[in-house]
Amino acid sequence: MPALKPRPNLSVGFILTHRFTLGAFANFVDVLRLAADEGDRSRPIKCRWRVLSHNGAPVRSSCGVAVQPDAPLSDPLEDHYLVVVGGLIDETARLDEAYVAFLKRASAQNVPLVGVCTGAFVLHAAGLMEGYRCCVSWFHRDDFLESFGGVEPVSDQIFVVDRDRITCSGGASSAHLAAHLVARHVGEGAARKSLNIMMIDEAMAAEKPQPERLPGLTTDDALVRRALKIMADALPATLTVERLAHRLGLSRRQLERRFQSALSLSPGAAARRVRLSAAKRQLEATTHSLARIAAETGFSDGAHLIRTFRNEMGQTPAVWRSRQRALRS
Repeated sequence: MPALKPRPNLSVGFILTHRFTLGAFANFVDVLRLAADEGDRSRPIKCRWRVLSHNGAPVRSSCGVAVQPDAPLSDPLEDHYLVVVGGLIDETARLDEAYVAFLKRASAQNVPLVGVCTGAFVLHAAGLMEGYRCCVSWFHRDDFLESFGGVEPVSDQIFVVDRDRITCSGGASSAHLAAHLVARHVGEGAARKSLNIMMIDEAMAAEKPQPERLPGLTTDDALVRRALKIMADALPATLTVERLAHRLGLSRRQLERRFQSALSLSPGAAARRVRLSAAKRQLEATTHSLARIAAETGFSDGAHLIRTFRNEMGQTPAVWRSRQRALRS
C-alpha cells in the first residue's frame, strides 16, 4: 500500500460491500474528484478518496465490475468520513467482521459514518444506528422494515444527516450527499463545479423528496410530493386527512388547498390513486390473487379493488393484468 499523504480538506474512506451498487459509489467519487483539483485534472489535492480493505482483494459490484482497494484498515481518524456503500439486499449481512470491528472503533472515536444505498442496512445490522434517523430508498423500505422491525426509516428524503450518522437513498442522490460534504469542507463553489461538470443543474438539500414513483401524480410542490410518499409508505394502512395534515404541520384545510392547487385533487382522491398505483405494480410484477393485492394495498377486499379499478381505469384488474402481460410477450 502507498504511504499516506497529508490529509486534505476532505478525506473519505470507502468500504464496499460484496455486490455493492457501482453507480452510487461512482457518483460519490466523481463529485470528490472534480472538487479536488482545478479544471478536470483529478489530482487528489483538496479531496482524497480511498477504498479501504482488510485483505486488499478486489470487490465485485452488483453489475459485475470489480474495484481494487488501495488502502488498509488502519486508523479511522485518517479520514473525515467512512462511507459504507451497500448493494444487493441479500448481500448486506455478509460484511466481514474485520470491517464491523473497524466501524465500531471509528464510532468510538467519533468519526462520522455514512451509509449509501443499503449501506444503512449494514450500519443497522452492526448496531451502529441505535437512536439515529435513517434514510432508506422507498424501493427498499419494506425490506428495511422486515429486517429491523420497529425502526421506521425515512423514505421521503434523498439523504438524512443526524449528528455523526449520514444515510443516503443511493443512486443519483449520492452525488448530492457528496456535494453537501464538499460544500461543508471545501466550499460551495467547488460543490457547484462538480455538479455542473456532471450535468447536474444544482445541489439538492437533504430534505428534497426522493424521485417520483407515482405515475400521474407529478407535481413541483415538495410538500405535496412528501405527502404522497407518506401515503405510499403507510400502505396497507390508510391515513386520515387529519392525521396526514398533522404529520406535515398543516391544518386539514391548508392541506386540501395545497392538493387542489398542485394536483386538482382532494387528498382522499390522491390517496385512492396511490393505492391503485401500488395495486398496478403488484398486478404487473406478481401472480398474487386479487384478494391478497387488495389487502396489501389498502383496499378492504377484492371486490373493493375491482370496483375502484374499473371506475378509474375503465377495465377490471384481471383484464389490465392480462393486457400488460401480452405487451411484454
